[in-house]
Amino acid sequence: MENSKDNSLRLAKIAIAALEEKKAVDIRMIDISEVSVLADYFVIAGGSSRTQIQALADEVSRKLEMAGAEAKQIEGYQNAGWVLLDFGDVIIHIFDSENRLMYDLERIWRDGKQVDPETI
Repeated sequence: MENSKDNSLRLAKIAIAALEEKKAVDIRMIDISEVSVLADYFVIAGGSSRTQIQALADEVSRKLEMAGAEAKQIEGYQNAGWVLLDFGDVIIHIFDSENRLMYDLERIWRDGKQVDPETI
């Protein structure tokens, strides 16, 4: 039986693969499980335009739903400067470059563990 953290990691990997497939930039993953009850993982990625950011969000949602995950909340889709996809233990943030610099989640969540998506 798969435990919750293993399932979260599986979903994070699926999200990262979907982001890579649609050419997201600077994909990062942070394990926040030991510093927050919000989630196990944040996946952070960038897109170059509103259209690409929406396509990234659509693809991640589609792939995670195919894997049996259910989106609890989606924020920011219309404006697409920062789209937040909340899948419970995995939260995906897709930014344009301006919002990514402004919100700097990597700095805010620096107490979490950076996970190299290439090694998981």
